[in-house]
Amino acid sequence: MAPVREPLLILIPFSADHLARFEAVYDVTYAPSAGERAAAIAAKGATFRAVLTHGTAGLSAAEMDAMPNLQIISCYGVGYDRIEVPAAIARGIMVTHGPGTNTGSVADHCLALILSLVRRVPESDRAVRQGQWHEARRSTPELGGLRLGIIGLGAIGRAVAKRCAGGFDMAVGYHSRNRAADVPFTYHDSVEGLARASDILVVAAPGGAQTRNMVNAGVLAALGPDGYLINIARGSLVDTDALIHALNAGIIAGAGLDVVDGEPAVPPALLTAPNLVITPHSAARSPTAETQMTELALKNLAARFADAPVLTPVPEWASLRSA
Repeated sequence: MAPVREPLLILIPFSADHLARFEAVYDVTYAPSAGERAAAIAAKGATFRAVLTHGTAGLSAAEMDAMPNLQIISCYGVGYDRIEVPAAIARGIMVTHGPGTNTGSVADHCLALILSLVRRVPESDRAVRQGQWHEARRSTPELGGLRLGIIGLGAIGRAVAKRCAGGFDMAVGYHSRNRAADVPFTYHDSVEGLARASDILVVAAPGGAQTRNMVNAGVLAALGPDGYLINIARGSLVDTDALIHALNAGIIAGAGLDVVDGEPAVPPALLTAPNLVITPHSAARSPTAETQMTELALKNLAARFADAPVLTPVPEWASLRSA
């Protein structure tokens, strides 16, 4: 007799080859759009035993209630801020995520944004294509000697710091909930203080209510007219209206964003702001990272259905297991 294929609801877009890996093991319902998601939960909610989502797509308490047999929510990637974890814990639904799976990819993308922005690569490219060769030859800063500030010194923040300090000889400062004893970087006890001491401010902290609009008008003013903002974390950490004003008023020199609050919708006023480089939340999208995220998700799902400990529960679940 063939083994039972557990019903799995997938709420995020996948390439055909990665989707096939889940379909080889599970009875997959693929619903990456909002309409498909609502229809799948309404029609088959009681059958689903697992959901695969990510931090942006999330999963609400109401959706969990519509899936009474749900056993696990597997988050594809590190951030899980739009998954209502307390609701999942209250219902006995395990939540896992993917720490470490995309660290290198996101850190590399952060450097790509920094270099593109500071060296004005997109502007120069557009100008040359329009026949403005001489006009495009602007003087732009070197990275060596610039001061890098990192909000959030987790795995990704550390990887960015290592690349910038070791590869570009940049002075590194950081702000996080706790001072790190194992790094040579300068600790700042406030985001505004870090911004004041930085030429490039990188946002690499987790999303959620506690960090919403952490980068506000005061922080942007402290960063100053020669400072650059890079966000490779979550759009919710930056006050979008304050950023739009800062870009248009010359309060900061520019911004590089891989994430936007309310994505995939992007405010038109942000897109028309000067000196902005923006990418579509693609920092974690490398073949290596995607393979690692897929493999870890498969292992966590398998462990849950085998009644074995999952490999990477979210910290809220991990603390309960160790209590």
